[in-house]
Formats: sequence, structure tokens, C-alpha cells
Amino acid sequence: MPGALWIAHVQVLDAEAYGKYAKLAGPAIADHGGQFLARGGRYVQLEGNDRARNVVAQFPSLEKAVECYHSAAYQEALSHARGASIRDLVVVELAE
Repeated sequence: MPGALWIAHVQVLDAEAYGKYAKLAGPAIADHGGQFLARGGRYVQLEGNDRARNVVAQFPSLEKAVECYHSAAYQEALSHARGASIRDLVVVELAE
């Protein structure tokens, strides 16, 4: 089963609330086998909508990434991001 990438593009509107999200999201992602590859580092926007925070996490499978998203721990974290950010999130299966 191929791995998957969780790719988020985020505009933070409320840094304090979003910080609570980030603090809780990290352990929830790790608990599902996720590992951060990029988390808010330098970037160059070449096309599309510019979002200053870009996050990429790798998971063992697409299913584990989706399971993480729907988990109680991640949903608790996400409750802090709602209203505190504008986000796009996609999970993409890696090519074999």
C-alpha cells in the first residue's frame, strides 16, 4: 500500500487560536503514523492562491491520513483552527 501526503495551505487569521490547533494537531498526526516534511517554512508561490503557511505530512497510507483527520484528537485540534484560519487540505496518494 503506497504512502500518502497530507498537504495544507493555510492563511492564519488568529495566531493564538491557531497555535492551540498546532499544539494539538502534531500529536494527533504522529499517533496515526504521520511525519511532518514541511511545516510553515520558506516557500515560493508560483501559481494559485498565496497562503503563508504550508504544511506537508507523510502518512503510511491514504487511509491512515483520512483516519487521522476524522479522529477525535484531530477534530479537537481542528476546533481551534476553525474561524482562526482559512485552509485548503488535500490528501494525495504517493505514486508506486
